[in-house]
Amino acid sequence: MSPVTPIEARSALVVTAHPDDVDFGAAATVAGWTDAGVEVSYCVVTSGEAGGEVGRDAAALAARREAEQRAAAEVVGVRDVRFLRYPDGAVEPSLALRRDITRVIRTVRPERVMTWSPEINWAFVATTHPDHRAVGTATFAAVYPDARNPHVFPELLADEGLEPWTVRELWLVDGPVERRNHAVDVTATFDRKLAALRSHVSQVGDGDGLDVGIRTYLSGIATRHGLANGLLAEDFQVVDTS
Repeated sequence: MSPVTPIEARSALVVTAHPDDVDFGAAATVAGWTDAGVEVSYCVVTSGEAGGEVGRDAAALAARREAEQRAAAEVVGVRDVRFLRYPDGAVEPSLALRRDITRVIRTVRPERVMTWSPEINWAFVATTHPDHRAVGTATFAAVYPDARNPHVFPELLADEGLEPWTVRELWLVDGPVERRNHAVDVTATFDRKLAALRSHVSQVGDGDGLDVGIRTYLSGIATRHGLANGLLAEDFQVVDTS
């Protein structure tokens, strides 16, 4: 796709399926946003309780993973972290989920929303979790048309006083490579991405080897988008939704 120039956003909402999704996919970009004065909020649809060993306490793991995500968010300058607590591994793009994400959009009123692509990344299917795609589908519907239409989920306006809101721009993470039309130079914020990832101790352990693996991946993205040798990048499909 042809490169795009994103809007000058002052507020953003990141909607993910699980704790740690944003840190693997976009934490360095988020750190750059907050450094530039963008007010960023996170909405995490599940609490990540479906992982871990057989026989683990799901509620305890959920609480631990929520705490890890809040700690990771602090590293990149995000202090507003909301959990919807849908069941991990069983997320569907239901009307209920669309309503709940619409509620967050109308509350936060972001100019930009980031979420996961509803499409399959055939180049790296290991990251194409069904929950990711379900959240992407529901979030896109919440961005357009739900959040801006007063006649969709009218109870949000009538009972909660949440006025319609139009999101101007949607950033999709981990979609098909050929659809990614914007790369962000994250060389300066790479260390904070690593620190955010290391906050998820239940998932990455001591983080041994994380630096090399993530650096190699981001270097490849930078090369693919024609950035100078030695730079690191995260890339996205950016869509005008205004």
